[in-house]
Amino acid sequence: MPANLPPQYYELEREFRAEKDLREKLRLAQELLVMMPKHKGTDKLQADMKGKISKLRKQIEGGGAPSHGARQAPTHDHIEKEGAGQIILIGPPNSGKSSLVDALTHAKPIVADYPYSTREPIAGMMPFETIQFQLIDTPPISPDSFEGYLTSLIRNADLAVLVCDLEADTMLTDLLFIREKLKERHIMLTCEKKEMDDPRLCAKKTILCAHKAFEDEDCNKRKELSKEFPNFPTVATSIIDDKSLDGFKKMIYTEMAIMRVYTKPVGKDVEYDDPIILPIGGTVVEAATSLHRDFAAKLKFAKIWGEGKFDGQRVQLDFELSDGDIIEFHI
Repeated sequence: MPANLPPQYYELEREFRAEKDLREKLRLAQELLVMMPKHKGTDKLQADMKGKISKLRKQIEGGGAPSHGARQAPTHDHIEKEGAGQIILIGPPNSGKSSLVDALTHAKPIVADYPYSTREPIAGMMPFETIQFQLIDTPPISPDSFEGYLTSLIRNADLAVLVCDLEADTMLTDLLFIREKLKERHIMLTCEKKEMDDPRLCAKKTILCAHKAFEDEDCNKRKELSKEFPNFPTVATSIIDDKSLDGFKKMIYTEMAIMRVYTKPVGKDVEYDDPIILPIGGTVVEAATSLHRDFAAKLKFAKIWGEGKFDGQRVQLDFELSDGDIIEFHI
């Protein structure tokens, strides 16, 4: 039986064969496997590609045969997601990524007034009201520096923040380089979430963080940003202005397009410390499924408390929830 592979497969396969970076090669292999039609004609191809993926993972993780006793370098191409969303900060050298992560989380990145002080990604949790977001500080992207593992980290994140140094004379040049560098890696920075027709491409929803805002009193730099990146959500920040940092947190929450739903066990008080996180428009059954699939299967109805609702209103499983709703499940 013929494999009937799409034309994009052969183009991606050429990239896979030419790629030298192991992490990027692994990503391409995984995309090739996803792109393969699933039928008997591709069984051998699928098995072969799964073998290559396994071998690449072992090489990256240091699980293969040792090379003359050489010490294996740590890998940074994956950070386990925590909290209500994973947010990756990217930007040129000295743009202020580390100072933001230091101010907003309990993580302690190296904050210095010289470039390239961040050598590896560092994750920290940023509180916002009753939830937390995971922020990832990353090494800078410039003509002199691009860590190969950033491709996987950016693709995996829920949201990207492009940190713009309003104090830098080369601000726009630096940002345009980053945008083009990521395009080379098939990552498109976009102002909204979108699906790409080409499976090789990744559209990553991005916020512009206009950092060191007090250095742009006439707002000329911010005007340059809005002209070159039209319609991109933009927030001005300064680590010496708590109000601007609160605005950063609020924008992250807004642009993640999520909502919080609080649970109330029958006959007990509301549990505010660990809300269910759903996409906007999520339903009762989706909230139940997020707790456990078997629990959702047993669910008969729910009672709801919230703005614009009768207290204890009984609703069906397809009822659409709102941010801040309190839900009581009945099985």
